[in-house]
Amino acid sequence: MYNSSAIGYLAMRNATVAGAVGGCQAEVGVASAMAASAAVELMGGTPRQCLDGASTALMNLLGLVCDPIGGLVEYPCQNRNAIGVANALTTAELALSGVPQLIPFDEMLAAMYHVGRRLSPDLRETAMGGCAVTPSGREAACQGCCSL
Repeated sequence: MYNSSAIGYLAMRNATVAGAVGGCQAEVGVASAMAASAAVELMGGTPRQCLDGASTALMNLLGLVCDPIGGLVEYPCQNRNAIGVANALTTAELALSGVPQLIPFDEMLAAMYHVGRRLSPDLRETAMGGCAVTPSGREAACQGCCSL
C-alpha cells in the first residue's frame, strides 16, 4: 500500500491523475503505474525495479484520451481500467526479468503531464471527442448509456 501510494503521491505532486487535466493517460496510466510498482515489490523486486515497472506502465498508456460516452465513466473507462491491470502486471514482469526502463519515472510523469496538457480539451473528459462522438457512442448517450 505504501509503495503504490508513493507513486500516486508523486503523480499528484508533479503531474495529475485527473482525466479532465491529462486525459485517461493520467487516470488509467497512473493507476496502472501504481499497481505495477506494488506488484514488483510484492514479487520481491528492488526499489529501482518498482520505478522501472511504474515508468513502463505509464509509458505504455501515454497519449490515451479521456472520452467517456455520455459523460459517464461506464464506457470506455471500465475496459481501459482492465487494460491498465494487464499493463501493470506485464510491466511488473518486465522489470523483474531485468528489462530496464530508459526513462526514469519522474521524467515519464513530466512527459505524461506535458502530453496531457497538449491534448485538445475535446479529448479530456468532456465527452466531445473520441469514442464519445462516434455514431454508436452518441446513440448510447441518448439512451442513457447505462445499458452498455
